[in-house]
Amino acid sequence: MPQRLGRSFGWLWSAYAASTVGTWLGFGAFPLIAIQVLDAGPAAVSALAAAGLAVGAVLALPLGPWVERQRRRPVMVATDVVRFAALLSIPIAFGFGVLSYTQLLVVSVLGAAANIAFGSASGAFVKSVVRPEQLLVANGRFESTTWTATAVGPTLGGAAVSLLGPVFTVIANAVGFLLSALAIGMIREREPRPAHRTATRLRGADLVAGWRFILADRELRPMFANTVTVNALIMATEPLLAVLLLGDLGWAAWQYGLAFGLPCVGGFIGAQLAGRLAARHGRRRVLLVSGALRAVWPVGLFFVMPGTAGVVLVIAVELALITCMGVFNPLFATGRLERVPAERIGRVLVAWNVTGTGAIAVLTALWGALAAVAGVRAAIGVAGVLLLATPFLLPRTGTGTPVGEPAQPTVGAAA
Repeated sequence: MPQRLGRSFGWLWSAYAASTVGTWLGFGAFPLIAIQVLDAGPAAVSALAAAGLAVGAVLALPLGPWVERQRRRPVMVATDVVRFAALLSIPIAFGFGVLSYTQLLVVSVLGAAANIAFGSASGAFVKSVVRPEQLLVANGRFESTTWTATAVGPTLGGAAVSLLGPVFTVIANAVGFLLSALAIGMIREREPRPAHRTATRLRGADLVAGWRFILADRELRPMFANTVTVNALIMATEPLLAVLLLGDLGWAAWQYGLAFGLPCVGGFIGAQLAGRLAARHGRRRVLLVSGALRAVWPVGLFFVMPGTAGVVLVIAVELALITCMGVFNPLFATGRLERVPAERIGRVLVAWNVTGTGAIAVLTALWGALAAVAGVRAAIGVAGVLLLATPFLLPRTGTGTPVGEPAQPTVGAAA
């Protein structure tokens, strides 16, 4: 029987579902608008993605300490409203014939910064609406929702783009954030006063406090290096895969959508199995095994070929990869929340997300340059080989309180 997590979590989960579905419905809308509406070239399209992530990450730096001094729910509502308004400005400008590349870039930056702030606040807020022993179940539901939306959203969004144009999916994305803000506003549970509410002056040391905490913790430090590296290497090859499959190998759009949409079922299954596997084999063991296995599969994409065999190969590789991620991600997210004290969650999550976002932006640019020199397939293969080394960044067995297990009360207690 499914575990009940309470009405407050139900509204929070609904908010997450609305924003996630909206985001995936609008997946790829900005590049399409830049190309189809503004006649932007490949360099401008790549710059739009990389600059939005990088500048947004820099702007988000002071948000960690600031979020810790605020109640999380108002911060989440505010960032949802910012994302809604920023995205809605695009179809409005398009309707009046004044949409520009600069506006797309500004909206991309605001979205990246707001995403980091929302992630920081929501990660802390989860701890206040569910009991510690329910964190894994809660994170498993978020993970299941992510992969369900990933499987369905781009397909529906692609159909909407074909029928109504890319600007329509931006409206759907904006509405998702509005629905998220409304759902969070329905939470009536009183939130505890932040520990640092009285501190008002932002010091330079506050900007790096999240990284200091991560790097000082012998369990979080290797997990930080592992997750940032794995995510950046995987995301850096996404544009190259599109070029290889749709361009060089001549795949049809429906084959591309099928190859990357169908395997998302594995993420849903993995998230459902994470708790059961952890209960049977131990959270640390399952975390480390799934974390190592998720790095094994991407190198297989180097061998993709034209036709049905290539589609089957990509589906198999992505299914194995995403299933492992579906198991790993909720265990990792739960362990991180348990290990970080409540008064440090904001800046730790911002530091983590800023680093991850920046790493994706940098490696995406580097791998684009590598593909220009060595070829797209070779660049994908290099990323796959480097991923094979990332399991060595995972925490070694027997060092400290593992991220995959509950932390001791003195570590996780709020001040």
